[in-house]
Amino acid sequence: MHSLSTKEPLAHNEGFSTKATIAILIFAVVVGGASGFIYKQVIAVKTSALNRQVQVSNQKAKEVVGIAGKKNFKDQAEGILKRGGIDGEGSHHLERPGGTSQNVYLTSSTADLSGFENKRVRVHGETFAAEKAGWLMDVGLVEVLE
Repeated sequence: MHSLSTKEPLAHNEGFSTKATIAILIFAVVVGGASGFIYKQVIAVKTSALNRQVQVSNQKAKEVVGIAGKKNFKDQAEGILKRGGIDGEGSHHLERPGGTSQNVYLTSSTADLSGFENKRVRVHGETFAAEKAGWLMDVGLVEVLE
C-alpha cells in the first residue's frame, strides 16, 4: 500500500487574490469583445466593397463631372439619383433594384449632386461608416448614363 499525502491545502492568501482574478477575467472579456467588434467592422467593409463592384455596368457615360481619374476612387455604384438622405446621413441617394435596402446614400464635397437628380448615374467615391445608412459614400466623380 501507498501512503496518502497529508499535506494541508493551500492557504487562502497564496496565489491570485479573488480581486485580481475578477479583474483579469473582466479585462479578457473587454479585450475579446473589442477585438471581435473591430474584426467585424473590417470584414464587413471589405466584403461589402467587393459585392458593390459587381453591380456596376460597363455603359458609356454621356457626361462626367467631378475629380478626374476613376482610379482615385475605390468604390462605385449605379442607379437613379434622388434627393434626400436617411436620418441626416447623405444629401441624396441612389435607387437601385432590390428596394430601399439596396439604396446608396451619398454626400459630395466635390460635385453638386442636385444637377443630376432623377437621372441614371454611376458614382465613384469612398465608402464611410454610417449610423443609419447601409451604404454611405462620399462622391468624387459622377457619370451620367442616360
